[in-house]
Amino acid sequence: MSERATQTRVEWPTLAVLAGCYAAWALATTWLAGVSVPLAVLVSIPLIALHSSLTHEAIHGHPTRWPLFNAVLLYPCLSLFIPYLRFRDQHLAHHVDAILTDPYDDPESNFQDPAVWARLPGWFRWVLIVNNTLAGRMILGPLLAQVAFMRGDLKAILAGDRAALTGWLWHIPAVLPVLWWVVTSPMPLWAYVIACYGGLSILKIRTFLEHRAHERASGRTVVIEDRGPLAFLFLNNNLHVVHHMHPQVAWYDLPDLYAEDREKYLTRNGGYRYRSYAEIFRAHFWRAKDPVPHPLWPDQS
Repeated sequence: MSERATQTRVEWPTLAVLAGCYAAWALATTWLAGVSVPLAVLVSIPLIALHSSLTHEAIHGHPTRWPLFNAVLLYPCLSLFIPYLRFRDQHLAHHVDAILTDPYDDPESNFQDPAVWARLPGWFRWVLIVNNTLAGRMILGPLLAQVAFMRGDLKAILAGDRAALTGWLWHIPAVLPVLWWVVTSPMPLWAYVIACYGGLSILKIRTFLEHRAHERASGRTVVIEDRGPLAFLFLNNNLHVVHHMHPQVAWYDLPDLYAEDREKYLTRNGGYRYRSYAEIFRAHFWRAKDPVPHPLWPDQS
């Protein structure tokens, strides 16, 4: 299946979802916002999350074999805050399985070096502990991640990183059309910013426990056997070990690929599995799954 998927020239299901996402977003920010701004915000939140998932697909070579065309399709940055090129570079770096959960080399890791953790002020350690619950990740996570992301990129730019600078410069023309659309629509800009935060908050549900600390790199990536609305918003990326093993496979092929050899994937990831997002909410909404300091990192404090 993976070979057939990578040979597909145009993935029409992905294009259909993308067209539907843009159309629904346009209606939410215009007609629906004219009827009820709070309702427009509630509808925009999952659409912004879905657009981010579609952006993730584009980064991995979907829905066509032409990367530039894929990037153009996802050109308008509906979420406002994440530059496409920076997301691409950091996410592809994250796909090197050997560095998963590494506090330094994995750009998407939430673990801290224990030596760094020991030097943090008490109030900030408390914030990071709260952020390690699902409720905290959804409420605080988008803000903490954005601050860390922009701070890291600013340091990189000041150090002469041309890729980081280019990523942010290209972000300007990606955001301006979205801002123009919003400010000329019935949707107030402040309400749209709330919707963007909500969309990023929904995405934090997916990333909350995607990876765990484990001696084996192959044992670090989760499978969540959910087939509900969140699985659709995440474009089946809840089957995360399947995605990491076959990043070129289209989202709509991942469930069949998993079902064809379920035991292989669960053996590879050491049984790191949840039945559904409901199970995760029950277990970890108020209770952290992991410590903030990496439990397998050598403590040199």
